[in-house]
Amino acid sequence: MTITQIQEQIIEEFSAFTDWMDKYEYLIELGKNLPVIDEKSKTEQHLIKGCQSRVWIDAEYIDGKIIYKADSDAIITKGIISLLISVMSGQEPNEIINADLFFIDKIGLHENLSPTRANGLLAMIKQMKLYALAFESVQKK
Repeated sequence: MTITQIQEQIIEEFSAFTDWMDKYEYLIELGKNLPVIDEKSKTEQHLIKGCQSRVWIDAEYIDGKIIYKADSDAIITKGIISLLISVMSGQEPNEIINADLFFIDKIGLHENLSPTRANGLLAMIKQMKLYALAFESVQKK
């Protein structure tokens, strides 16, 4: 599926909830299903700067696609990173770099996050796109 199709699916899933407490509970459930990151990836190098909670993101480049893995010590943040991974993991670098992540506003996530969590969200997206830029430059060589 394309990044746009995945985002449309997420918007549809979140539209089933009218109350933000239900959406938070869903985010927490998504976080529980996040594949476990290897402990050796929980290093300072993979730690996202700008997040209130501790978030680690690692990426591999396999067969022209980027596979992200992540973890967080905060349950809601773990759900947020799970959403980002579902959208961007398994995509080509240029698709990730050019992706308009419209689902964040469409599901109301950005407006329902505290300022520090919103900054953390932007930091996570930035790091994921930086991985894509790095892998794209390798791909072009």
